[in-house]
Amino acid sequence: MTSSLRIALRRLPHGEGLPTPAYASAGAAGMDLYAALAEGQKLVLEPGARDLIPTGIMIALPVGHEAQVRPRSGLALKHGVTVLNSPGTIDADYRGEIGVILANLGDGPFDITRGARVAQLVIAPVARAAWNEVAALSQTARGSGGFGSTGT
Repeated sequence: MTSSLRIALRRLPHGEGLPTPAYASAGAAGMDLYAALAEGQKLVLEPGARDLIPTGIMIALPVGHEAQVRPRSGLALKHGVTVLNSPGTIDADYRGEIGVILANLGDGPFDITRGARVAQLVIAPVARAAWNEVAALSQTARGSGGFGSTGT
């Protein structure tokens, strides 16, 4: 059993009436984020276009955590719509509205209306690095091979 991390959420006026991000199943890692467009507003994301979609919520993450804004697999597969800076990172000290940068990599226009599920939010612990500058690194079988060096 996992414990719940309590996170403060503030709903903005244009987010009133939308669902609170929630897990859709017992094993889900991400919570859906919803488009907080005006009632009756339709945003058309043309092929090759991108736009910032408001969610109508702000959060206060505990120190030592981040929130990752990730694409929804169904939107990516069915429409070619994805989160452009995936995963988008929300730092623990950010207090603004969560926005989702959606890009349409598909062949046709994609309509976004109020309440559409546009992305998912994953809460994750953060490890902070402390650099230790050295003259040489330990050797590995892979060495400096990268960009496909271990296979196709």
